[in-house]
Amino acid sequence: MNKYKDMNPKEVRSLIRSGEINGQTSGMCAGYAQANLVVLPREYAYDFLLFCQRNPQSCPLLEVSDAGSRLLTETAPGADIATDIPSYRVWKKGELSGEYTAVSSFWREDLVSFIIGCSFSFESELIDAGIDVRNISMNCNVPMYMTDIDCHPAGLFSGKMVVSMRPIPYNRVADAVKVTARMPRVHGAPIHIGDPGLIGIRNLSEPDFGDAVPVYDGEVPVFWCCGVTPQSVVMNVKPSFCITHSPGHMLITDIPNAVLKL
Repeated sequence: MNKYKDMNPKEVRSLIRSGEINGQTSGMCAGYAQANLVVLPREYAYDFLLFCQRNPQSCPLLEVSDAGSRLLTETAPGADIATDIPSYRVWKKGELSGEYTAVSSFWREDLVSFIIGCSFSFESELIDAGIDVRNISMNCNVPMYMTDIDCHPAGLFSGKMVVSMRPIPYNRVADAVKVTARMPRVHGAPIHIGDPGLIGIRNLSEPDFGDAVPVYDGEVPVFWCCGVTPQSVVMNVKPSFCITHSPGHMLITDIPNAVLKL
């Protein structure tokens, strides 16, 4: 069991800021929403905001910061977006230039932060419904895959959708759909169920991000839209500068899952 499962988000963010936690956050602070991060220069902010509006299942926005501000006010009041995520990625012209435990040294006054809902948020809801979440029971990162599904373009931004996968027993697929559909601000219902080849995934044992997990007899792979999609888009369109979270290393917000349910 994740030792941070029952901790308060503020406590866990403090441990992240101090460097005590630097791993993936699946299973932490059960019952609270987790979130993806995209930070872009202001010159790209409108186009990316429009991209999120046109792709709400992949990029469900929870908060947008003021330009230059590192402090969040809605999702995690007082959180420092440059220090309170376990691992960050810095991108330059679409190329990954490095991964860091803090990005304070990269901060600029023109940067705008986008906080995007994450499917880690509904994992505790699936567990409460009696459905095994394999990446939590195996204490690893969720597997994530590039697909051949095109996002709806907006301004500069275009690219392929990324999905996360969780194996679900055949007789519980309808329940998993029902549980997650009630939470559209953290990706909602699955985008695809079954044959991964139909969405351009060749090999489930070789995820593009995260860790592979087994799919046992009697289970079906179920795929949800993933907030790593913007990283696919950044690699495609190559903006001059971008900061994101490292896949699976999320911002843990103060938003209870109950607030996000329909």
